[in-house]
Amino acid sequence: MLRLSEYLRMMNSSEPPPPARKPRGPVVIWNLIRRCNLTCKHCYSISADTDFPGELSTQDIFSVMTDLKEYGVPVLILSGGEPLLRNDIYDIAKQAKDLGFFTALSSNGTLINEEHARKIEGIGFEYVGISLDGIGEVHDRFRRKAGAFDEALNAIRLLKKRGVKTGLRFTLTEDNRDHFEQVIDLARDEGVDKIYLSHLNYGGRGNRNRKDDVVHRATRDAVTYLIESAWDDIKKGRNIDYVSGNNDADGVFLLFWVREHFPQHADKIEQVLRNWGGNGSGKTVANIDNVGDVHPDTFWWQYSIGNVKDRPFSQIWSDTSNELMAGLKMEQRPLKGRCGGCRYKEICGGNARIRPYQLTGDPWAEDPACYLDDEEIGVEAGAERIEVKPYSRANDLHRKKSSSQL
Repeated sequence: MLRLSEYLRMMNSSEPPPPARKPRGPVVIWNLIRRCNLTCKHCYSISADTDFPGELSTQDIFSVMTDLKEYGVPVLILSGGEPLLRNDIYDIAKQAKDLGFFTALSSNGTLINEEHARKIEGIGFEYVGISLDGIGEVHDRFRRKAGAFDEALNAIRLLKKRGVKTGLRFTLTEDNRDHFEQVIDLARDEGVDKIYLSHLNYGGRGNRNRKDDVVHRATRDAVTYLIESAWDDIKKGRNIDYVSGNNDADGVFLLFWVREHFPQHADKIEQVLRNWGGNGSGKTVANIDNVGDVHPDTFWWQYSIGNVKDRPFSQIWSDTSNELMAGLKMEQRPLKGRCGGCRYKEICGGNARIRPYQLTGDPWAEDPACYLDDEEIGVEAGAERIEVKPYSRANDLHRKKSSSQL
């Protein structure tokens, strides 16, 4: 995640750039349940409103939490499916809080009524993220449920009324890009604490809809608007955090923006971004799914590196005998193509490795979602680019294998 507002605020500070963050354990995004009351177009877990077999029990989860805490995991993001569909969600959240985790909830918002809002406040979640893909019917079409927009908006208002830190997550696609500015306006009007621009990643149902990924020009426009909105709010004293995720080229683009508008701060921001290091899959970000499989991040659901029922998470995550995990954890990943020749790969970390893997079977090929020009990143002009083709189930089935077959 690129913390745009945090880095932009550093331009007004005389403090030197903070050192590179090297937490003992990764942030863990935990898909506690696969069941969901929605069937969203870009769902990475391909959830449905049905029970899935083999999910972790309450006691399984408590045991894994103890291992995570001892391993140094600082943050748990409780997700799904829709996590509120687990009857024990508040028992799990309370245990996470009691163990001292920074505990967040990721929800579609449609189930959050007065009772849930009261319980969420009582648990003391540090943050609740709610997805919003457009205004009104646009959001409803993405969520495939009439009235989903009104329910999500009501959830935000209920939580804000109780003082719960709440944010909006917007996944940018060709179908909703014209609503991005309206969503930011709505977030400001509702007084949310965070605005999260998520780029489309090719995982799960998002992979099937990758033909809808916005063209590079539109991506640049959206990121420019996000940066300018963040800077405008900083100048006006609005306390909103703007962040982006799933396209770490945003960090390089932020540097370009600072060089153009505030060149006197460019060296400092470049050092900040290098210390950030870009993509954290397999290093600073981990995923545990509903049945206990561990993945490099939430978009690698077809690729398991182990299961917490068989081995503790701490052992799975530390094991670099797996070729993919060994490469992801490298200081310099074995990148190819444009990514390998990019002069800014230390900032973006090679971006999201799941995209080239889904398209080519090679996790080290160039990321086709990089929207930066060849000249900007210092690679030979006119180099062949990976084509983003419409989803083909036949083309992807051969990649849905165990991690040992990479």
